[in-house]
Amino acid sequence: MLLDFNDIKEMTVPGMNNGTGMMTAKMYIDEQGKIIPCTIHAGGSIGLHKHETSDDINYVLSGNGKAICDGKQEILKKGTCHICKKGSEHSIINTGDEDLVLITVVVERSIPDSGQRPISGT
Repeated sequence: MLLDFNDIKEMTVPGMNNGTGMMTAKMYIDEQGKIIPCTIHAGGSIGLHKHETSDDINYVLSGNGKAICDGKQEILKKGTCHICKKGSEHSIINTGDEDLVLITVVVERSIPDSGQRPISGT
């Protein structure tokens, strides 16, 4: 499947999740999740919110910011990736003078995580 974000209408969201400033984004959504190229404009933020059913993966293309996930601060810059796991809460803040540009992938996880992992080997 090929997605062409050139064909998807950009939307402007003021105060995303009770954050500050403006965010612009294009969204692809299906039952398994979302792919969202987005920009948090200078001085803006995405407010604190919890991911009840999904993992939220945020890869930084440009700009500077910080994520606060479950109370822990993470510095964001070009080439870093912040992951907010299902059940966690986070906010993302643009701390720079330029736009913070992200590719966000939201992965829906409807099955509760038991914490168990496969054992390799025999």
